[in-house]
Amino acid sequence: VRRNGLWKMNLFQSVTSALDNTLASDPTAVIFGEDVAFGGVFRCTVGLRDKYGKDRVFNTPLCEQGIVGFGIGAAVAGATAIAEIQFADYIYPAFDQIVNEAAKYRYRSGNLFDCGNLTIRAPWGCVGHGSLYHSQSPEAFFAHCPGIKVVIPRGPVQCKGLLLSCIADQNPCIFFEPKILYRAAVEQVPTEAYTIPLSQAEVIQEGSDVTLVAWGTQIHVLREVANMAQEKLGVSCELIDLQTILPWDTETVCKSVAKTGRLLISHEAPITGGFAAEISSTVQEECFLNLEAPIARVCGYDTPFPHIFEPFYIPDKWKCFDAVKKLISY
Repeated sequence: VRRNGLWKMNLFQSVTSALDNTLASDPTAVIFGEDVAFGGVFRCTVGLRDKYGKDRVFNTPLCEQGIVGFGIGAAVAGATAIAEIQFADYIYPAFDQIVNEAAKYRYRSGNLFDCGNLTIRAPWGCVGHGSLYHSQSPEAFFAHCPGIKVVIPRGPVQCKGLLLSCIADQNPCIFFEPKILYRAAVEQVPTEAYTIPLSQAEVIQEGSDVTLVAWGTQIHVLREVANMAQEKLGVSCELIDLQTILPWDTETVCKSVAKTGRLLISHEAPITGGFAAEISSTVQEECFLNLEAPIARVCGYDTPFPHIFEPFYIPDKWKCFDAVKKLISY
C-alpha cells in the first residue's frame, strides 16, 4: 500500500529500501557478504542483484575477516562499501580488522587516508530460538573503540533513516539490526532517501518519575513497562531510545535524569561490562546530586546465551517492572 510516497514496510524491507536508494544514487556503492546475492538469510538484499548487477551486489567467501578487510580496501579506494555480516555473533573473526584497521585508519595516516565510507550491517539480538550463536548483542565490545560509530534502530522508520546516515557518515559505522523485529512491525516509511542524525537519542515518551533507557528490541519491552507503571503504580516514566551507542548522547539522558531523579537501563547483553555500565557511570558523575535512588541495570546474565532457558535469561517486562518498583520505593 503506497500513500504520498510512503510504503508500508517492516524492518527488513526498510533496510532493502535504504540500500536500493544508495545503489541508485551512488554509482560507487557496492554491497557484499555471505549470501547477499540471492537476498540474504533475512531477505534484506532481495532483488538488488537483479536490479544493479552482480558487480555491485555479490557474495563473498565464508570469511568475516576477509569481508571486512575487503570493505576497508574498497572504502579506501573510494567506493561506498556496505558489508553484511550474516549474524552479529560472527563479527568476532573480523574484530581485528574493525578495531585495529578500520577504526584507526584515519588516525594512523594523519587524515591522509580513511575508510569512512565503510558500513558494516549485522542482524543482532535474541530471536526466540537462536541459542548461543545467533542471539548475541556485541555492541559493548565496539563501544570501547574510538574511530567507529555503532548504531541500533528500534523500528522500520528509524532503521532506514539511521542506516542512510551511517552510509553517508565519513567514519566507519557498525549498524546492528534487531533480527526479531525484521518481520514484526509494519510502519509507513518514505520510499525516498532521508536521514536521522546519529548520536542523538530520542525521547519517545515524556515523564516525571523515572527515566528508562534502552535501544533496539528492548525499547518495546520498556514501552510496555512504562504503561504498566502508569496503570498499576501511577508512576510516570520517561522513555529514551539511545539509537547510537558510540558516540552516545549523554546530554539527553542526563537532562532527563536531572528531571526524574531515577534511572533504569536495560539491554539483552550480559550485565558485566555491558553498555549500561558506561551510561550508569556517566550519569552518576553528571547527576549525582539529582539521584533519588541508585541507578538500576536490568540486563542479561553473565552466561552464554541459553536455548531453552531464553525466557529466563532475557530482561523481560516483569524484571524491568520490578526494578521500577524498587526505584520508586527506595
